[in-house]
Amino acid sequence: MRLRTKGIRSRGLSLWGLGFTLLLTLAAGTRPAARAADSTSGRAVAPREPALTQYRAYRRMHAQSEHFGQEAWLDAWTEQDGRGFRYTVVSESGSEYIRNKVLKEVLRREQELVDSGECRRSELTPENYVFTDGERADGERYVELKPRRKDVLLVDGRMVISDGGELLRVEGQLSKNPSFWTSLVSVIRHYARLDGVRVPISTESVAKVKFAGTSHLEVHYEYETINGRPVSLEARRAVSALPPRPTR
Repeated sequence: MRLRTKGIRSRGLSLWGLGFTLLLTLAAGTRPAARAADSTSGRAVAPREPALTQYRAYRRMHAQSEHFGQEAWLDAWTEQDGRGFRYTVVSESGSEYIRNKVLKEVLRREQELVDSGECRRSELTPENYVFTDGERADGERYVELKPRRKDVLLVDGRMVISDGGELLRVEGQLSKNPSFWTSLVSVIRHYARLDGVRVPISTESVAKVKFAGTSHLEVHYEYETINGRPVSLEARRAVSALPPRPTR
């Protein structure tokens, strides 16, 4: 019985790692390209703003499996430019399995997607989504996102826009489950404008995995440079007031 329990546990953790490795391409990518949908035509308005072409950021990652009572943390320097995506692990703690099979695998998968150009499939563009104006509430405007295809890199949900036209977050469920074993994958991705460039600052993902139950993953970014320039002190202070970092 002990061997059977151990086998189920190992299988569940393995499936959990697979599910998060596939879905966390949503924590990768660089260009949140779309703005709010035009209120009359329902079409996305092309952004007139600087694109994110390069960054260097300190990334804090935390993953947890409620069913197995395991969690892990990992900090890494990440960098992306015309040469691709690179990372260097700075510190790590917690479950060895989660560190190696989930957190590090997310970084490896992101590297593959960026280098192959596949991350473009996740961008907020008219090629990937149909945008429809939604309701307004509490100083925010909602734009419904309908993926043009079933894809593990696309979210069926909405963009949340400030009254000033700033993209605050994208939230919803993956339009296609990463695998038979992973379902009900919810994602919230937060954005901020730093020194004139809009960038992702955190991603929260929750998935239901067979044999592993509910699993969580958080990724937070602290930018050192954006488009070749050091991030200003004012921008750093602005980000510090936004969603909290994962703690140990």
